[in-house]
Amino acid sequence: MNTKNIEAVIAPREPHFVGDGFRVHNFIPSFGNLSMRRMDPFIMLDYNSKFNFPATDIPKGVGVHPHRGFETVTIAYEGSVSHHDSAGGGGTIHQGDVQWMTAASGVLHKEYHAEEFYKKGGIFQMVQLWVNLPAKDKMSAPKYQAIEHKNIPTVEVENGFVEVIAGNYKGTQGSASTFSPIHMQNAKLNLGGKAEFNFHANYNTVALIIEGEAKINGETLVATDHLVLFTNQGEDFTIEATEDNTVVLILSGEPLNEPIASYGPFVMNTQEEIREAFNDYNDGKFGTLED
Repeated sequence: MNTKNIEAVIAPREPHFVGDGFRVHNFIPSFGNLSMRRMDPFIMLDYNSKFNFPATDIPKGVGVHPHRGFETVTIAYEGSVSHHDSAGGGGTIHQGDVQWMTAASGVLHKEYHAEEFYKKGGIFQMVQLWVNLPAKDKMSAPKYQAIEHKNIPTVEVENGFVEVIAGNYKGTQGSASTFSPIHMQNAKLNLGGKAEFNFHANYNTVALIIEGEAKINGETLVATDHLVLFTNQGEDFTIEATEDNTVVLILSGEPLNEPIASYGPFVMNTQEEIREAFNDYNDGKFGTLED
């Protein structure tokens, strides 16, 4: 076994609110281990750990804002969130569903608690990722993938299963289409359940403990809400649940190895392209969307 070892176990940072509907711990980008360059193509990871929102008559969320040059991926673990964008994409995801928005050449979008959730309140738990696009695809047409939980393939493992959102697990291909090689999977394991993973040595790879706790490579015990960063050496690692109902999100992707220029909601390759993005946004080229 050509083991992929742990480089670091990273505790959740102090949470902050994005808008008024998402209370998140930001893991990527951060100083040190988890810069955009280090984690390429995963250029942002915000984790809304379990948080109880009281019932309200006004939806909480994030108002209309632009994006260009990358994709946003939202994975719902508890609660429901709705999305609308200026390219016509939109819908509501529930527990287990995934929204995959390709901003590419530019969209306006907004995301907020779904009516069925905010009117009764409850536990809300989500992951949002920004996935960088290759330079050749940054100005392609926006698109939207609504991936329902029932359509995410699963692979049985010892005392559990792995959901394949994107990429490949033991010959099973995930639901999402991607612009570069990306693996995105949920391991859902009961006590003693074990899943084995194999990714190219140079792929940037992390695992986020969403629920329960897990032992990595039979040695390191990692608690809920902590992120495991793997080295870029070796290819194989194991995740073993040390309690029932353990859930681990695994991300692995081939780095694009292209220049990264980012400012706010835009991620491009040069500062000139960032200036163009602001000019195009100010000129109304991202379309229209009501707040």
